[in-house]
Formats: sequence, C-alpha cells, structure tokens
Amino acid sequence: MARYSSRHGHLTRRLFQLYAGLALYGASSALLVRSGLGLEPWNVLHQGLSERTGLSMGVVLTITGAAVLLLWIPLRQRPGLGTVSNVLVIGAAMDATLAVVPDAQAMVVRVSLMVAGIVLNGAATGLYIAARFGPGPRDGLMTGLNRRTGVSVRLVRTAIEITVVVTGFLLGGTVGVGTLLYAVSIGPLAQLFLRVFAIPSASEGSQVVAGGRPRRAILRP
Repeated sequence: MARYSSRHGHLTRRLFQLYAGLALYGASSALLVRSGLGLEPWNVLHQGLSERTGLSMGVVLTITGAAVLLLWIPLRQRPGLGTVSNVLVIGAAMDATLAVVPDAQAMVVRVSLMVAGIVLNGAATGLYIAARFGPGPRDGLMTGLNRRTGVSVRLVRTAIEITVVVTGFLLGGTVGVGTLLYAVSIGPLAQLFLRVFAIPSASEGSQVVAGGRPRRAILRP
C-alpha cells in the first residue's frame, strides 16, 4: 500500500508539473507579446501568421503545433502525453492571458513584461520537461531531423529557428531586443529550473525489503 501511495503521488506531481508548466509557458509568451519588444523565434512566426489570417495567436500556435506533429510521421517519432498536451494547452493559456493583460505603453512596464516573460518561460520549460511526458512538437521535430539526417542538434535547431524567425518577420511578427535576450538566456534559465523542478524516480529513496532478481521493465512517459 505504501509503495502504491508513493507511485500515485509521484505520478500526480508529474502531471501537475506538466500542465502547470505548459500553462505558464503560454502565459509567459503572452507577456512577451504585450511587451512589444520581441518574441521567441516560433512566436515571431505565430504572430506573423496571426496578422495575416486574423486568427488569434493561440489558435495559430495550436494549428502550427498540430501541423508540426504531422511531420513526426515520416521521421518515425512517437508522441507522448506531453506532446499532445503541448499542442492543446499552450495556445489556450496564451489567448487567456492576452485577454486579461493589456498592451503596455510605458517603457518601464514593457521592459518589466519582457524580463518577466523570459524568466517565467525558463521556469515553465523546466517544469514541463522535468515531468518527463515527452517533448513538444517542435523539439521532437528537431531531434527527429537530427536522428534521420545525422546533422547535429545544434545545427538543426539553429536552421529551424532562423527559418521561422525570418518567415515570421516577413509576415509581420515582432523581432527585437526581447528576441535576442531570449535566445541568449533561455538555455541557462531552462537548465537552472530543470534542476529546481527535477523529480526523483519513484523508486529512489525506497528501502529494499526483499531480495531476488528484479523484473525488467520499460517505463514510457
């Protein structure tokens, strides 16, 4: 019973981190939109498509995520709960936040929104990745291309992000100091928060109460 309770609590924490992280990711992206000082690479594209189509950024993000997920099929990537949840939750959280946070006018407010958005985005990334329920559609595209082509992850990611930034900018997306600051700071921030929100394995810390050969098991998030 104690072991069942421990595993149940472990899963509950992972699910909480997954959905809290995804919701916070959408909210933090909305703060960057309201700052008007530059967006993350993919959201430059989402904003540009939103300007051209008249759809909200959250809806565009969701549609784009679903389209990217279809590219997983030829790459033979397998989505997890986190992958599907990423598509559904982040866009909704972004639109909800944009509905209640107005555009900022004063520069001090705009800078504050930019900094808060970047830091919260790093925290959100640490939360949902540490939950270990599978990568988001865009990260899966990156790792899938790396595996199928043999090109390094760094080069694949750089090529993808340059492509989406340039395309988004040409469509009307916002590129600015926030885009540059996000690019140089999100890696260290995500690494920091991954350590903060790391979830130990359910078996860690448990005492051995019986001997014998353990059964082999494969756990898939």
